Amino acid sequence: MATYKSLKGQPIQVLTADPPAPVEGQVWVVANPGTASVMKGYALGAGTWASGGNVNQSRSHGGGSGATQTAALFFGGQNPPTSTTTNKTESYNGTSWTEVAEMTTAAHYITGTGTQTASQVAGGNRPSDNNSDKNEIWNGAGWSEAAELNTGRNAVILFGTSTASFGCNGYITAYQTKVESWNGTSWTETTATNYGRYGGMGAGTTAGGLVFGGEGPGSMPVDQRNTEKWDGSSWTEVGDMNTTRSWCWSGGTTNDLAITAGGQPHSANSEQWNGTVWTEVNNLSAAKAYSGGKCGSSADSLYVSGATASPTAANRTAVTEEWTQALATVSFDID
Repeated sequence: MATYKSLKGQPIQVLTADPPAPVEGQVWVVANPGTASVMKGYALGAGTWASGGNVNQSRSHGGGSGATQTAALFFGGQNPPTSTTTNKTESYNGTSWTEVAEMTTAAHYITGTGTQTASQVAGGNRPSDNNSDKNEIWNGAGWSEAAELNTGRNAVILFGTSTASFGCNGYITAYQTKVESWNGTSWTETTATNYGRYGGMGAGTTAGGLVFGGEGPGSMPVDQRNTEKWDGSSWTEVGDMNTTRSWCWSGGTTNDLAITAGGQPHSANSEQWNGTVWTEVNNLSAAKAYSGGKCGSSADSLYVSGATASPTAANRTAVTEEWTQALATVSFDID
C-alpha cells in the first residue's frame, strides 16, 4: 500500500465524497469540515476463480487467446482417446464454447496470443514436423497461413497481438533462448532471453513483456520459477515465482501486471505479478496442467481444459475456470 510520502508532489483531488465512477489508480482525499481527512484510491481487490462453460472437446497441450474471459479462443492440442493432434478451434462467449473454423494444420505444444477476432499461433508440434515453423493468423472467421518463423520450434511462447508479437524460447534439440519479433508481415530475430525454456508462459506486448516458468536446461526437465522482463530493448531477470510451473495459462497486457495458474507439476496454485514480485492468490478449483494460452489481463483471465494428472484420456478435463478480480476502494496511510 502506498503512503502519503510516496505520493508527495503528485496532484490529488480533494472531494467531499467518493467519486461516482473512479478508475484504477485514481487517488483522492475525502475531506469534510469537522471530520478527519481520509486518502483513498481505487485498486484491484481480492480475485476468485469460478466455473465457466465446458469446452466441447477436452484437450491437452492446446493453445488459446482472448482479450477477456467472455471473448476467447481455444485451439489445437491432443484429444482423447489416442492423443491425436487436432486442428479444432472453439470460441467462447462467457457462457458456452462453439466450434468454429479449424486451423489449417493440426498442432500441439502451442500457446497463442491476440483476441477472439484477431489471434495468432506459431510453431508447435505438427503431424509432419515436430519443430514447426508454421505461423497462422485468425481473422474472426477463419485461419490462414502467414510468413513462417525463421527457426521452427515447439512450445513457442507468444505474447502481443496478431500484428505485433514476440515468439520466444521453445525447444528444438535444446532449450531455446531465441526470440523473434512479428510485425504483421515477417519475423525478425531480436535480443535473446537470458535463459532457455520450454512450456513457459508470457504476458505483455513487444514494447514491454514477460516470460516466466517452463522447463529449463538440465539432464532432466526442471520446472523453473525464473521470470524475465522485456523493457523494449533488453531482457532482465526479475523476481522468481513462488511455485515452479510449466504448461499453463497466463493473463496480462503489460510487463507490470500478470497472472498465471496451475501447471506442471500439477498444482492448483495461482500467482499474480505486480511488476516487482509474484504474490500467491486464490487457487484454481483443482490441480491441472498441460494447457497453454494467454487470455485477458491480470484481473480478467481464463484457464481452459488441460489435464488433472498425466495427460491421458481419463485425466483430460473439459472444464473452464474464469478469473475475476474486481476494483475496490482502499484507504491509504497518511502518516
